Amino acid sequence: MPANRLSMRKIKDVLRLKWANHLSDRKIAQSCNISRPAVADYVDRAERAGLSWPLPDTLTDAELERLLFPTLTKSSARDRVPPDLLKIHQELQKKNVTLFLLWQEYREQHPKGYQYSWFCDQYRHWLGSRDLSMRQTHRAGEKLFVDYAGHTLPVIDPRTGEIRTAQIFVAVLGASNYTYAEATWSQSLPDWIGSHQRCFTFLGGVPELVVPDYVPGNI
Repeated sequence: MPANRLSMRKIKDVLRLKWANHLSDRKIAQSCNISRPAVADYVDRAERAGLSWPLPDTLTDAELERLLFPTLTKSSARDRVPPDLLKIHQELQKKNVTLFLLWQEYREQHPKGYQYSWFCDQYRHWLGSRDLSMRQTHRAGEKLFVDYAGHTLPVIDPRTGEIRTAQIFVAVLGASNYTYAEATWSQSLPDWIGSHQRCFTFLGGVPELVVPDYVPGNI
């Protein structure tokens, strides 16, 4: 679905809940998962555009977007601040963060900034270029990537109730993504070497290269 249609659908929900259901900005914000200032901004824009509920059946999403976010003049276009795409990408890794939410925050900081459809298109273009530049080609059996997982695993002794924390060793073949994983009590050198030995036995051979993201501190 095009990005501008997604944003217009959200805004239509805001207007419907405000004008037809007479909900408060706070309840609308909770229902639509957006901020209260964004709710107030959309309603204000719609009122200034002379709109009312229900919206005309002939009003397309593109026309609604032009009414709510009129095109900036050439002089004001120079004042538009482009979004920090790397920062957006980093924020999207957080729980419950969406492009729509980040665009709202961007427009709150830069009221003369770009519209949502342009915002999404630029991010996706940047992401596609980034993925292409980072893409690697692996030959079968060439590389084995090894590391410890970021999460540990609690192990409970059924006799004593004692809880010990296990480390998770992970190895992935580059060409096939075939994965081996096991739990050890530590990330010490003996466990590190032992995990490699058991991994090679499991795979039935050794790769040309082992590429670690982790090296025990006492090596």
